[in-house]
Amino acid sequence: MASLGQEQSTATGYGNIISEDTDAGFGISTRARINFGYADQSYKVYVSLQDVMTMGENRQLLPADANNSFAVFEAWGELNLGEGFSTKIGRQTIDYDDQRILGSVGWAQQARNHDAALLKYKKDKFLLDVGLAFNQDKANLSGFSSVGTAYSTTGFFSYKTMQYLYLKQKWDAFSGSFLLLNNGFQEYEDDETTPDGTSSLLTLGTHLAYKKGKLGVSSNLFLQTGKRQGEVDVKGAYLASLDFSLKASDKITLGAGLELISGNDADAGETGAFFPLYGTNHKFNGFMDYFYVGNHANSVGLLDVHISANFKLNDTSSLMVKALNFSAEQELASGDKSLGTEVDLVFSKKFKGYGLAIGYSQMFANDGMYELKETTKDASAGGQNWAWAMLTIKPKFLNTTK
Repeated sequence: MASLGQEQSTATGYGNIISEDTDAGFGISTRARINFGYADQSYKVYVSLQDVMTMGENRQLLPADANNSFAVFEAWGELNLGEGFSTKIGRQTIDYDDQRILGSVGWAQQARNHDAALLKYKKDKFLLDVGLAFNQDKANLSGFSSVGTAYSTTGFFSYKTMQYLYLKQKWDAFSGSFLLLNNGFQEYEDDETTPDGTSSLLTLGTHLAYKKGKLGVSSNLFLQTGKRQGEVDVKGAYLASLDFSLKASDKITLGAGLELISGNDADAGETGAFFPLYGTNHKFNGFMDYFYVGNHANSVGLLDVHISANFKLNDTSSLMVKALNFSAEQELASGDKSLGTEVDLVFSKKFKGYGLAIGYSQMFANDGMYELKETTKDASAGGQNWAWAMLTIKPKFLNTTK
């Protein structure tokens, strides 16, 4: 199977408040993937190669990839150990529940993967996964190199070690899961080059879901404690959410919910701010990505209250409308908490062999948002918005069964 995704977007305020004298951003990005998979009774293997391109990034006749983005996105093998046990080893995506803490971030062109080993057990409606990862810049078995076991790839919560336990039980209308996740981050001495142990951040919590008839309810509750990168103490950090969905008719589904994420109210060297780590954060808190998408990692937290409606226009097309009101969990320096309201619109259409999605988002920022983003209201543009179109083609060249 291969996939080709092309996204075209224009923005005056995506991810941040844009000033009035700044031109709108515009770009066309393409992700190309080719996937290979094989399954037998005793094992499965899967390889996914991808390249992410911005149209025009390579000058004419340039023999090299300007952004050096061609990579092995996935390469793993899964062995059937019998009695419900299996092990999955290699580069892979890790997705659980609504992808709040661990997700593949398929919206981002490069997406997210992990180099990890999993021990998996599944029986009936019960699932248990144990995951382990140890990251280095290069293998060094002799120990003579200065690299040793150090890991220099830091930032954006890139971890040196990871251990997690995930359990999930399903019933007829209800399911519950528990995640215990520990990440070790490489630390350095004052020279910022000599390795000096790791900081360990523990994230634990649960995802609950209920669906019966036309009603659906889901919730998340997660806590964080330990140390972030830079040996910053994390105390009392939490994320809590509750969402409802109601199928009002065959063509209309309504939604409402809220999410509360703790902010930084601690002293210097400490933080009470929760960060959702390796989740598909673009899925939450508005498509304009003002929060927790490479930003807002140690800030005032967030209260997100939202409502939505999804209209099934026909068998192949739909329209989603969502409004989100944002407030800070902690007060800003001015004492203000109100940040603003965002409206997201997405039209989706399926065709034979490909799909098209078109979206528009508008941010109605309050004074608190300008303070948070360190932009004066007088200097900003009148409207903060983002429009995009995404074309996805997924041909299947070869499909055989044994």
